[in-house]
Amino acid sequence: LTFDAYWDAQRRVEDLWHTPQEWWRKAVLNTARMGWFSSDRTIREYATEIWKALD
Repeated sequence: LTFDAYWDAQRRVEDLWHTPQEWWRKAVLNTARMGWFSSDRTIREYATEIWKALD
């Protein structure tokens, strides 16, 4: 990854920021497509899969 690639990505973000409807749409879709994550889930998985502490 070069600075040029970073700069290109930043320019695309800036352009998107100036179109609020599209920014909002992408933000909502990004959130909707995000996997469920929480520290509780992580701790539960460790307790169950690693430590074999929960059934």
